[in-house]
Amino acid sequence: MKKNIYLLGATGSIGQQTLDIIKKNPNKFNLVAFSGYNNYTRIIEIATQFKPEMVALKDKTDYSNFKQRFPDIKAVYGREGLNKLASYNKEDKSAYLVNALVGMVGLDPTLSAIKIERDILLANKETLVVGGHLINDLKKLYKFNLYPIDSEHNALWQLLDKKDKNTIKRLIITASGGAFRELNRKELETVNIEDALDHPNWSMGKKITIDSATMMNKGFEIIEACYLFDIDIEKVDTVIHKESIVHSMVEFNDGSYLAHLSKPDMHLPISYALFYPERFCTDIKKIEITDLNSLSFSKMDYQRYPCLNYAIEAFKVGGSMRTVLNAANEIAVSLFLNGKIQFLEIEKIIRTALDSHKKIDNPSLEQIYEIDNLVKSNIEKKYNR
Repeated sequence: MKKNIYLLGATGSIGQQTLDIIKKNPNKFNLVAFSGYNNYTRIIEIATQFKPEMVALKDKTDYSNFKQRFPDIKAVYGREGLNKLASYNKEDKSAYLVNALVGMVGLDPTLSAIKIERDILLANKETLVVGGHLINDLKKLYKFNLYPIDSEHNALWQLLDKKDKNTIKRLIITASGGAFRELNRKELETVNIEDALDHPNWSMGKKITIDSATMMNKGFEIIEACYLFDIDIEKVDTVIHKESIVHSMVEFNDGSYLAHLSKPDMHLPISYALFYPERFCTDIKKIEITDLNSLSFSKMDYQRYPCLNYAIEAFKVGGSMRTVLNAANEIAVSLFLNGKIQFLEIEKIIRTALDSHKKIDNPSLEQIYEIDNLVKSNIEKKYNR
């Protein structure tokens, strides 16, 4: 039986790679619905090629233009449109939501899908970073599966399959170090946007590439791992691994390790999640084990990467601190990409936002969006000069 795919964020990096896999496996997958944002030309191309039942667009203008061109395709728009797409065809028992959105906009549709007990393939970090407690509450009410697409968590998912959690000493998430891994703090004062986007190993979207350079992405991944695998943050660690061949490791109480190795290609974790529980043979370039003459690992330098500490601190403090962490990072990265601030100002903005916030315990979805808007608005007013 074909799997029906409902894809959020089709025009982004993860979305495009997901479409690659769907296109190559028409007997396995059917694209029922997708969303796109700024790249309207690409949205038209996807709609023409895959002929979906529904498309979610950015705003009313795109919606009107799209309806004129594709009168037979259901069209929706805005935040509400994403929710409608996530819960479209509620009775579809072969439905899988792929959430490849970037930012806070990904949280609400995830919750909508959970409430109709739809399985979710998750690449949207903010869903768990900001809303992990909400999803834990929903686990008590609804039956659903959350399959991670991020390479690190996808690797941990494979390594931990049917393992007794009590035998685990540590989960170890590897980090490439990002575009500036060879630079010291002084040298970071003069880096530019082009340098920051030049990741040595991965081809990713702009936002996550900057998060890789600041190491905020590893902070987010530590938080995600705690929710995905129900494990204490003290048991989640990260190390620098420049080759990006080992994506994660598990250390067990008996002193043994299991590691997941593969080429740094996001098609692989996406394929694993899409085909699960099958392990399907792909045309992705394989590593030759005899070529692995040297794999390097080094301790994480938390002074060099303060954003990693901010994420761990925000998780431990709990409540709305994770929302502030994410909102401040999101707007700071945007300001940097738009040439409004220097690279090192990203971490200063995040630190200031965390220090000035009065925590709310167990924030509701409405409170999360209110805090997100307030933090971003305050920072924008100060730096949009």
